[in-house]
Amino acid sequence: MTGCASLHLMNLTEILNRLMGFSIPIGGLSWQSAPWDVEVARRVLIFLDDRRVLYDPFEVQVPERCVESVLQIRQFLTTALDDQGIGSELVGHLRGMRAACLAFLYRFSSPADISFADISEDWWLNQELGQALGALRTVFGFQLAQIAVRYSLDVDEPLSYTIHTALPPPRDDEE
Repeated sequence: MTGCASLHLMNLTEILNRLMGFSIPIGGLSWQSAPWDVEVARRVLIFLDDRRVLYDPFEVQVPERCVESVLQIRQFLTTALDDQGIGSELVGHLRGMRAACLAFLYRFSSPADISFADISEDWWLNQELGQALGALRTVFGFQLAQIAVRYSLDVDEPLSYTIHTALPPPRDDEE
């Protein structure tokens, strides 16, 4: 195959390194997470661990800071998605979180629609912000839980709070 230098052929060793195991003749195959996906997922968790909009109590949230933080999260996720080396499963999780950011921003990023100075005094705007934060955190909690399980990553506090609040409580027989 001369002239096809841009193609990357996976040799048997590379394929076997991606497999966690197989059995013959009847068994199945299971795929190991690509190392790059694990690294990207780890960087996402590290970045999000510092985003208080995802876990701080509502009472201490400053609306303008929430919008700024969600904009930063969305930019970070967009940059991560630009990496052509990540797998489709991780791409799906990152896109889900990015879509949640966009939904939040549609509700609260237009100064013409909301005067942030009035939000603490306006019951309806307070409720809107609370609902928008709740929706954002729920999506992030589900996505982070799936990322943590898929890539065998621990999620430390306080970010783990986002997962705990998004998932249903354990049943009595699971405790």
